Amino acid sequence: IDRDTMKMGGSLAGVEHMQIDGSVQFDGVGGLSDHISSLKEMVIFPLLYPEVFERLKIEPPRGCLFYGPPGTGKTLLARALANECSQGGMRVTFFMRKGAECLSKWIGESERQLRLLFEQAYQMRPSIIFFDEIDALAPVRSDKQDQIHSSVVGTLLALMDGLDSRGEVVVIGATNRLDSIDPALRRPGRFEREFRFSLPNKEARKEIFKIHTRDWNPKPSDSLLEELAEECVGYCGADIKALCAETGLCALRHRYPQLYESRERLQINMDSVKIKANDFSMAMQKTVPASQRAVPSPGRALSAISKPLLKNTLESILQTLQRVFPHAELALKKDQQKGITSTSTFNKPLFSLNPILGNYVIDSDEESPSISEEKPTPKTPDGKKAGFCTFSRYVCLWYGSICKMAGNPRDQPTSYRPRFLLIEEPGSGQASDLAAAVIHSLEKFPIYTLDTPTLFASTSPDETCVQLMREAQRTAPSIIYVPQIPLWWETVGPTLRSVFTALLQSIPRFTPVLLLATSDVQLRELPEEIKTLFNNEYEEVFRIPRPTCAERRLFFEDLVMKQAAQPPALKNST
Repeated sequence: IDRDTMKMGGSLAGVEHMQIDGSVQFDGVGGLSDHISSLKEMVIFPLLYPEVFERLKIEPPRGCLFYGPPGTGKTLLARALANECSQGGMRVTFFMRKGAECLSKWIGESERQLRLLFEQAYQMRPSIIFFDEIDALAPVRSDKQDQIHSSVVGTLLALMDGLDSRGEVVVIGATNRLDSIDPALRRPGRFEREFRFSLPNKEARKEIFKIHTRDWNPKPSDSLLEELAEECVGYCGADIKALCAETGLCALRHRYPQLYESRERLQINMDSVKIKANDFSMAMQKTVPASQRAVPSPGRALSAISKPLLKNTLESILQTLQRVFPHAELALKKDQQKGITSTSTFNKPLFSLNPILGNYVIDSDEESPSISEEKPTPKTPDGKKAGFCTFSRYVCLWYGSICKMAGNPRDQPTSYRPRFLLIEEPGSGQASDLAAAVIHSLEKFPIYTLDTPTLFASTSPDETCVQLMREAQRTAPSIIYVPQIPLWWETVGPTLRSVFTALLQSIPRFTPVLLLATSDVQLRELPEEIKTLFNNEYEEVFRIPRPTCAERRLFFEDLVMKQAAQPPALKNST
């Protein structure tokens, strides 16, 4: 260790570039194809195709921000990016720093460490600087904040987009608390793009299972992976990896239990260790998802017991919801989930969840004129210019209750303030199961639960409500879920009611943010403020019917004739 450096009170260990695991590639990251496409534009394309950016006279983005729950692949994607950029003739230096590691007890030492880090990255360009837990390094500046933090934030702002150009240095930040980062960092020139790492949906979970079990012999069947992806709702990528590791240990524990009783090394035959489907079930009982340790996911599929009673009702709810919230219709179609499937006009997907490629699936080169081409302005029969119709794809946008749906069907769907209320009979208990099943079917969208425990878990319920609804608007299409809204409306005070109503009205009219609520009080008995939120004429209110005679027969037939008539399972004495 350099003694002079130790006398100065700092360490230059953070300036050295790190050697990371070279086995992590983009093909080892599941469910994040959208983020990978965007990162290729930022880092890999400028290295492989510099003539494109020189011809267009543009600069590629030089900063992006990863945010989302823990275990969703933020650090993993950064490592995969560094490995992808260091193949063949490309060599990219990777610097990784924790937010708290950049701080020092000596005045000015933290700022010096940041300057040395950027100088070293500039000398070894092209390079990537990855700040993990950046909220600890650059928190929101305020009067209550320490002056040392304000100085560090100011230095970081100047280094990222100051008078000096940082060249081919890409800065990536990762955080679990997006609201704690200083707003000055979240602008073009610093962090141009923000990637939300949400919990993986069913298709992403299946892809992650395939990645972690691709080296197994024998490999799990596709039907088993489909069932596991269906059951593991709320599991993040780290949870699935831990589940696969626990499954292997369960198989070993079942085959060789004497290993846990012997102190000596025993000779074992690994070919006799076979992983079975029951091992996954045992591992799921021992694994607690990271998301359920803090806030459990509101979505879950119908249980096997309640499925005969509520399956038909759930299908009716989803059909009605697709008319109120058209994004749900396109998200539920399995054949329109990814990418460009065909060049035919009629076979193009109507909606794409890929923010990079989604907007280019619709138009063709013949439809869009060049920017230098003078296009004649069409005129209406009365001689007036139709400028609004030329600029926008919308033929007409009638506000209020005149037009509920607007927009070109070939474009992304549009709905006017989508809202949906599930009303059940008092004491039936069906709304909670059906609402959870609806959320499970629409797990592609971010879900924000606005219930009383979430609000009153913090010291400021109003601030929690504002942050949650603004985040829902920013990540649209999204869903705001309010269970038992009559009880919720009665529990919160008048201030929070007015804040909630004002935030709902402040959301732009055609922003795809669905308000999903449940109620055990009939519509005529609800407060007038709640009645104004849901329009009964536009199918925004769904009354849950009682199970029919045929559904009750299926329920008791499965319960009595099948489950009760089966002999008890024999215990395995091995």
